[in-house]
Amino acid sequence: MKIHKVGLRFAGVSSLVLLASSFANAADPSTVKKDITMSGMDHSKMDMSDMDHSKMDMSGMDMSDMDHSGMDMSGMDHSKMDMSGMDHSKMDMSGMDHGSMDMSGMDHSKMDMSGMDHGKMDMSGMDHGKMDMSGMQGGKAPADARSPDYSNGVPYGRYGQPMMMGDMPLWGVSVEQLGYQFDDDQINYEVDAWYGKDERRLAVRSEGSVQTKDDKKIDSLTSLAYWKPLSIFWNGEAGVAYDTKNDKAALMAGIVGTAPYFVETDARAYLYTDGQVRLDLGTAYEWRLTQRWVVRPEVGLTAFSKDDTDNGIAKGFNDFDAEVRLMYETLNRQLAPYVGVSYETALGSARGQRRQENESVDSSSLTAGVKFWF
Repeated sequence: MKIHKVGLRFAGVSSLVLLASSFANAADPSTVKKDITMSGMDHSKMDMSDMDHSKMDMSGMDMSDMDHSGMDMSGMDHSKMDMSGMDHSKMDMSGMDHGSMDMSGMDHSKMDMSGMDHGKMDMSGMDHGKMDMSGMQGGKAPADARSPDYSNGVPYGRYGQPMMMGDMPLWGVSVEQLGYQFDDDQINYEVDAWYGKDERRLAVRSEGSVQTKDDKKIDSLTSLAYWKPLSIFWNGEAGVAYDTKNDKAALMAGIVGTAPYFVETDARAYLYTDGQVRLDLGTAYEWRLTQRWVVRPEVGLTAFSKDDTDNGIAKGFNDFDAEVRLMYETLNRQLAPYVGVSYETALGSARGQRRQENESVDSSSLTAGVKFWF
């Protein structure tokens, strides 16, 4: 009997110890938060608008299966929430409504929001100062990301450093016409050559005629000019020139380009050493009959600022010339033989001066020649 009483007393004491331990574990918040799982909880009707989360520590919480679709967190204060230890990798927030959420104080540096629907999220007040976007594309490259010559330390080899096309000076020669006029027994020519880049060039131009009989007189006007684009379709020229007809030098300035409807237009002014001013105006158009056959009509006018009887020059417009050529382009369009007809006439007071000197006032002629460029 004594042994039985002692056994009952020991059993009672053990029960009290176990009960006290259970209450102690229930009163310890750290123990409770570690065992809480909210994976099956339905938060659709929970109203947490007045809750103060400023001191909540949710670093060990598992909310992977929580349904937040109906949660109203518009009044929640997340400014002091410590979610640094939370594991968001398994959270499904695709059905959450973030339309009224204020996340201005939240730290999103470690959050995985790949499945979230941000269609209605208002993030105008968010502080992204601590967000780590180093893995994202874009932004400004580091100063030493690439070497200035784009070699990145690799030698160029035996061919040397390459040069970009925009920095490479080029050259070209264009013979607009080189033809024989049968009725006038003379060769007419017009040649342009240039060297430089698209932004600026050095241009040489010469036009005139060579007599093929008698004294074989040469009348030419040659210029050396600086060429520069003025706009998309117009270029400017400025330089010096020499006229063999009156044996005088001149300063030259002109505008050359393409008018609407692809009409080639040029206007050049020459200031001679004696004060005489010459103005040359010309225009031409290429009418393509086929891919190879081309009809090219062109006209020109010449005017002077004052009379010069020694050289048969009168004040005002002096000459008008027109020509129509039929060309056939060969050799990649670089060579084009042609036949045509030309017409020249004197204008104004120049007609009377030429009659007094027994010179022809009007002339027309068949012509044949070649146009090429390289």
